[in-house]
Amino acid sequence: MSRTPEYMPRLSSSPWIGICGTIGVCLAVATVWAAPSSRIAATIAQVQPKMVKIFGAGGFRGLEEYQSGMLISEHGHILTVWSHVLDTEEITVVLYDGRRFGAKLLGADPRLEVAVLKIDEEHLPHFNLQEVVEVEAGTRILAFSNLFKVAMGDEPVSVQQGIISIKTHLSARRGAFETLYNGPVYVIDAVTNNPGAAGGAVVTYRGELVGMIGKEVRNTLNNTWLNYAVPIEALRPSVEQIIAKGGMVNKLEPEAPPRPQRCLELSRLGIVLVPDVLPRTPPYVDWVQEGSPAQAAGIKPDDLIILLNDRLIHSCQMLQKELEFIEHDAEITLTLLRGLELIEVKLKAPPDSSGPAGKP
Repeated sequence: MSRTPEYMPRLSSSPWIGICGTIGVCLAVATVWAAPSSRIAATIAQVQPKMVKIFGAGGFRGLEEYQSGMLISEHGHILTVWSHVLDTEEITVVLYDGRRFGAKLLGADPRLEVAVLKIDEEHLPHFNLQEVVEVEAGTRILAFSNLFKVAMGDEPVSVQQGIISIKTHLSARRGAFETLYNGPVYVIDAVTNNPGAAGGAVVTYRGELVGMIGKEVRNTLNNTWLNYAVPIEALRPSVEQIIAKGGMVNKLEPEAPPRPQRCLELSRLGIVLVPDVLPRTPPYVDWVQEGSPAQAAGIKPDDLIILLNDRLIHSCQMLQKELEFIEHDAEITLTLLRGLELIEVKLKAPPDSSGPAGKP
């Protein structure tokens, strides 16, 4: 085995990482608060009001129902990770001062694992995405997140001190990491990626926004956890597009497009979804008609439909409603989640197809 490079995160490569996550967090927090530097104290006071705690769906198979987020506009836009926590109609956001708001999922980009929420509040302290910075290895940083759900009300989120070990590329295709994200990351020399930390902010000692803490990622080769943040510059174009499409506060909602005389039906594509038994049943493929466009495109049972063209799909019902505005002979693009792989396919119903009569 080759020697671990000196620039790799010491905590991530330590054999203690599996049992000392909490201890490492406590030591890191204590180090920050005990630091004599007035600059660090001022930065913490400046950043804390920009952080939020997010509560939503969870509990299934031990999944946490909480994560972190950061305010990115005075109008209540919140940047966070796209995760199971947001898979509910009742998302709660708690501000620094303890105020609680119901949040709307404005939009998401599953390819980047990023989401934008919206709460109805104005004049909020926030990060300006036009003022984010890119940093080099060796830069000292502070990481803000609600790890382990320490903060429930007006308690401040946890703060950790660390160093950027390296800026590298995270790719699930190499088989080392279980993640959808395939892009640049900052590897951090601190135990930052813990339950609830995803969506937290990484800033410089001056309070400049650097990155967003990503989901927990395990290296399947050596069973260690990667501590990393995604550069904001890699997320900003998609986030700005989500906000622009979602509309700013007080902007009139766009009119719904006209319904075609004949809309597209999944049956004509050869797709049958799982039974719609819940208010938000995920749109999993139950089976695929033999000889259909779906089979030709490589769609398989258990594929999860997450995007129809550029529209994020939350449920079977939402998918059916979106299809009501698409012409029966139009070509569509579906983005599917198969395991940890995102697959994009194009489909078009045959003009003479009447759809499958029944399941073979």
